Amino acid sequence: MEPVLSVRGLRAHFVTPERTVKAVDGISYDLHAGKTLAVVGESGSGKSVHALSILGLLPSPPAKVVGGEILFGGRDLLRATPAQMRAVRGNRIGMIFQEPMTSLNPVLRVGEQIAEAVRLHRKASPAAAWAKAVELLRKVGIPNPEERARDFPHQFSGGMRQRAMIAIALSCEPDVLIADEPTTALDVTIQAQILELMRELQREYKTALVLITHNIGVVARMADEVVVMYAGRAVERAPVDALFKTPAHPYTRGLLASAPSLYERRERLDAIPGQPPDLGGELAGCPFAPRCPQVMDRCRIEDPPFFRLTGGRRSNCWKSEAAAA
Repeated sequence: MEPVLSVRGLRAHFVTPERTVKAVDGISYDLHAGKTLAVVGESGSGKSVHALSILGLLPSPPAKVVGGEILFGGRDLLRATPAQMRAVRGNRIGMIFQEPMTSLNPVLRVGEQIAEAVRLHRKASPAAAWAKAVELLRKVGIPNPEERARDFPHQFSGGMRQRAMIAIALSCEPDVLIADEPTTALDVTIQAQILELMRELQREYKTALVLITHNIGVVARMADEVVVMYAGRAVERAPVDALFKTPAHPYTRGLLASAPSLYERRERLDAIPGQPPDLGGELAGCPFAPRCPQVMDRCRIEDPPFFRLTGGRRSNCWKSEAAAA
């Protein structure tokens, strides 16, 4: 099956007169229809910058995509014209942003914000677009959608605002949905409801999902495949079951050890020592080497390639070389 979205060696930098910050310095994956790919890593690892690069939403300057390809619908989006990107963004690729309160327009009614996308991309009449907005609010679980569509974002709770963001993102039934930390700042019960809603709508619309998160529990529940990012790079890629059973990269093992588990009793959670590197400096060797419990001399001077492992896994670690061979 042909992937609906392919990211190939994507690199995005922030360039200032003082220095260049390599926010994304190499990430590749294929996303297939109806599947969920999770992009996981610490804050500052480049997850959100990679997502904004796909939609052409990075502020330029200072941001600049300096390499790679984003293949969608037979076209490299990095070479698309502004008009072509407007036809894709919000229509064939939707996005749920991290903070719904700042993503929703505070002076427009919620129903108007959903209807706007339908009018723009589907050429619907104002009445038809409004009816579609009410229908979508009902579908995402907003009570009394006819009345609540006339409310402003500040009249919605946090969970309801996130549901409204999902309605906007799905208003044109996109081929790909990008969800950037969709449950941030929500309590645990609402988180579970939002995740279940996303799964139901994904099955209904056959939408491929890129789920950006730092929550390992969300990855285990939602993903088919996982990309682990560290210091702007993809350091491991694997099917979700293989990642949890036999993680290949030391950073992935550190992430899993730092997360609570329902199936394993732990006296304490193990934090990864140290701090991520400064992405504005020159990195020699593996960027994880200063924090790695298995570091070798080679790691400090040679940047490892991506080794292909069994079961569709890949790992950016010299320790994986023997397994790959």
